[in-house]
Amino acid sequence: MPATYEPIATTTLSSATNSITFSSISSAYTDLRLVVVGTVNANGVEVRVQLNNDTSNLYSNTQLTGNGSAASSNRFSASYFHFIGSGSSTTPILGTMDLFSYAGSTNKTVLTTFSGDRNGSGQVERTVSLYRSTTAISTIKVFASSVNTLSSGTTATLYGILRA
Repeated sequence: MPATYEPIATTTLSSATNSITFSSISSAYTDLRLVVVGTVNANGVEVRVQLNNDTSNLYSNTQLTGNGSAASSNRFSASYFHFIGSGSSTTPILGTMDLFSYAGSTNKTVLTTFSGDRNGSGQVERTVSLYRSTTAISTIKVFASSVNTLSSGTTATLYGILRA
């Protein structure tokens, strides 16, 4: 049987800001999915996530990127955030982040997909991450690498995933 996605919360920005936070997340689900759709206000702005307001270096990210003409990979083993993707001024982005067994007592595995328009050239990124904490995730903060760069109209939705 397929999994069931249940919307937990949605935030749509009415003005440019730096972050969106989901807090008091129930532990009733098997997994979580975060979907971010919108734009950023400057070229090269990264969209990032922190869990449980944890700013320590417990995040590891391995990333593959392609833009139609070149591919690259990066690895960050002691970061203070999970990486969703990097935006380009006024072009749309779509990022999804799946947080597996988020309420369990083991380290958390995260899979991120990102697609962004680059004025016609496009870019895709896939990232697998590890959050090296055994604490259940109760807060998710989506934030930009620069001040007030998540554009007005950007929407973030958090879904709980139930086993069918």
